[in-house]
Amino acid sequence: MIDTKNQEKIQNAVKMILEAIGEDPEREGLQETPARVAKMYGEVFASVTAPEFDNYKVFPVDETTEMVLLKDIPFYSMCEHHLLPFYGTVDVAYVPGDNHVIGLSKIPRLVDYCAKRPNVQERMTVNIARELTRILDPRGVAVSISARHM
Repeated sequence: MIDTKNQEKIQNAVKMILEAIGEDPEREGLQETPARVAKMYGEVFASVTAPEFDNYKVFPVDETTEMVLLKDIPFYSMCEHHLLPFYGTVDVAYVPGDNHVIGLSKIPRLVDYCAKRPNVQERMTVNIARELTRILDPRGVAVSISARHM
């Protein structure tokens, strides 16, 4: 989460951008825009200050589990080159290594965690695979992202 001091920095920067493009930040439709953008950035970039993904639980399974696959997990992120959104879906598959699996609802949370920072699609793909490997030490991981960039 972005603290009050940094929210003010973002608000001031947004006012400066509006002025630089020839807009009046005091115009009725824009007066609250700097505060809205600061709040939105706090949500969109929430993982920047999070040290690692920890919102999961690992479960033991008795038998050898085959591949676990989740498809079409929706996400949005911000491209680090122009700070414009990109969005799409992620497919995640893994083969458990030592009869442990992660709760299925936690994989979309992992995708969300990896998405909430300035990104490029390629690094986000690698980060999802690395985090899943760190958590589970599986026999194999596959991650595929299909995205559209603004």
